[in-house]
Amino acid sequence: MLNPKNLLSFTVMYQPKKYRKQDPAYIFEFIQQHPFATFVLQGERLLATHIPVLTKGKAGDFSLFGHIANNNEQFQNLKDGVEALLIFKGADGYVSSSWYEEKNISTWDYSAVHVNVKLKLQSREELEDSLQQLIAHFEKEQKKPLYYKDIPKQMIDDHLPHITGFWCEPVKIQAVAKLHQNFGQKDVQSVVEHLKAREDTSALAKDIEEENNRL
Repeated sequence: MLNPKNLLSFTVMYQPKKYRKQDPAYIFEFIQQHPFATFVLQGERLLATHIPVLTKGKAGDFSLFGHIANNNEQFQNLKDGVEALLIFKGADGYVSSSWYEEKNISTWDYSAVHVNVKLKLQSREELEDSLQQLIAHFEKEQKKPLYYKDIPKQMIDDHLPHITGFWCEPVKIQAVAKLHQNFGQKDVQSVVEHLKAREDTSALAKDIEEENNRL
């Protein structure tokens, strides 16, 4: 019988061969472009939190880092060597078969990367450095950025004891991009045009266009 504590070791992403992504550069860039991850680990039951996660290193040789609040139920399971799953999701959307030249089956296009990782808790100094990088990453595009050094010291000292940072060492990476590969050019163009017409699926239209231009 399987040990519940080892269930995450058996996580498998559904990856039809034609949609599977294995290029380290693609995977690394995907994670960087979609940093808001679903963080899953095994407690008494499966637990999930949605957190920003950044990379450290380069394509094919990188680690990741993030943090959670100590009052999060996952905190009780944060230990060195514990396995967790990070899920990074790209744009997705429904594709109607009415957009094709001939009758077909409607579907859902999407892209995602799953990273099984081993955790290592951060020291306070590592946590502070991680927070500096995290804030710098997301503040740099603001008109008047507020960086870590700009936050009052007392506010930081009050906040830090209530969060825990951790490193994530990848042990298994799986990626998939189902973006209308192997469809005719006219059908792909029709799908792109219909998705572009809606603001909530314009990003998916761009992904489909770029993917099929690579083929």
